[in-house]
Amino acid sequence: MSNRLTKIYTKTGDDGQTGLANGDRVDKSGLRVDVMGEVDELNSVLGVLEAAGIPSDVSGYLRNIQHRLFDIGGELAIPGNASISPECTERLEELIDVYNEDLPPLKEFILPGGSLPASICHMARTVCRRCERHMVKLGQTEYVNPETLRYINRLSDLLFVMARSLNHLKDGKEIFWDSERLKKSV
Repeated sequence: MSNRLTKIYTKTGDDGQTGLANGDRVDKSGLRVDVMGEVDELNSVLGVLEAAGIPSDVSGYLRNIQHRLFDIGGELAIPGNASISPECTERLEELIDVYNEDLPPLKEFILPGGSLPASICHMARTVCRRCERHMVKLGQTEYVNPETLRYINRLSDLLFVMARSLNHLKDGKEIFWDSERLKKSV
């Protein structure tokens, strides 16, 4: 295998532009580059979550998701490219069902928090939602694989369920929104 990068700095981005994988030069301030950065940020938060001491099954699923996110970065770097399929989204739905099965039904809104892994998972969920919003906006003017949008939407659902599951595994208490708190406060 040849070296992909022999030099880390190229100086080609010093003028505020970056190169897409198809060779096009685009402004670093552009929405496509923002979305690419948000996918990368989400991938990084998942890496932090993996390092936070989570069960091996969760870690294995997250590692696969990280690879999918890298694929999504590739889709964004080559406009018109599509590598996320309906099967990818269906797999997330299966995982949501598995992790949700043993959780108590929700009767209140949950505040992000509880155990450290669950809190990081909630952070990943919010980054995923931001990424989704910007991906939708990008899709209003440029092609975005519709299945990738579905995948990102479902991923945020999975991260919510995983955060709840991680709290229950670590005896972390879920923090419920208290709609009566203002009446109780001094």
